[in-house]
Amino acid sequence: MDVILHIGAHRTGTTTFQDYMRRHAEPLAEAGIGYWGPGRTRRGLFSGLVPKPEVAKGRDLRRRAEGRIQLQLTAARARGLKTLLISDENMIGTVRDNIRTGSLYPAIGERMSRFARAFEGQLSTVIFSPRSLELYWSSALSYGIARGHAVPERDKLRGIAQSRRGWWDVITDLACALPEVDIRVMPFETYAGRPEMLLEKGAGLDAPRNAERMWLNRAPTLADLRRVLADRGSEGSVLPFGMGRWNPFTPEENAALRETYADDMMWLHAGADGMATLTEDQTRTRAGKILPAGPQTEGQGNELDERQVARPG
Repeated sequence: MDVILHIGAHRTGTTTFQDYMRRHAEPLAEAGIGYWGPGRTRRGLFSGLVPKPEVAKGRDLRRRAEGRIQLQLTAARARGLKTLLISDENMIGTVRDNIRTGSLYPAIGERMSRFARAFEGQLSTVIFSPRSLELYWSSALSYGIARGHAVPERDKLRGIAQSRRGWWDVITDLACALPEVDIRVMPFETYAGRPEMLLEKGAGLDAPRNAERMWLNRAPTLADLRRVLADRGSEGSVLPFGMGRWNPFTPEENAALRETYADDMMWLHAGADGMATLTEDQTRTRAGKILPAGPQTEGQGNELDERQVARPG
């Protein structure tokens, strides 16, 4: 049984993809394809695999987690599954950690090495989606404010923009943790709102047709964020005037983030030093401008109409 991990990144349509997998679980199962999503992985299955500061003494929670995972894998094989796809972006870290450190997934290598051990060499493929950095951070920071974070200070924003850690570094850390695994990089700008193509080209599986074009949990707009701050008793005037997407960076900072992303994409187009494969869809190199219709529900998603394709040079 092949085990495929879809690990995000956050704010790249992960919730939309997970909803697609849930809605098509039956035809996928008939084809021998199983699916585990956050509804399963975050209810104790992975608990203890990545230790927390409050880990109880005298208990090897990591070994227990590895045992639980192996039992579930054995049960999946017994049901005749040929492929198991697991989608949970929190495997590589959290938006909260990224905001706190001002860095992209600084612990991804250590975290994924623990998952590699838990799956004992059964991993065949990892699907990873980067996104233009100024839009990734804008979305992540908006999401953070909606979940209780304070509006970041100017020094924090400047530090994020000046950081040289991009997706190149994230993918390198990932490849070091999973040296024998096929890492397929699928840019958000190409696959946003197309979960069936993410499954087909990322996992190499026949994907059921996606009749319902839902778009789940876009980042909150400036108006949404002002309401959030007002509900918390904070002053919404710290945000700029407007109704659309919040852009917290200066023009110079946006340019620096775009330059870093352009370097990332040039590296991927050049072969990524053999560490990963850039998986592109030649029939659609640029996503459309119109958002799919659909509700904005709990989860982690993206804003298709606000993205930007970085160009080398």
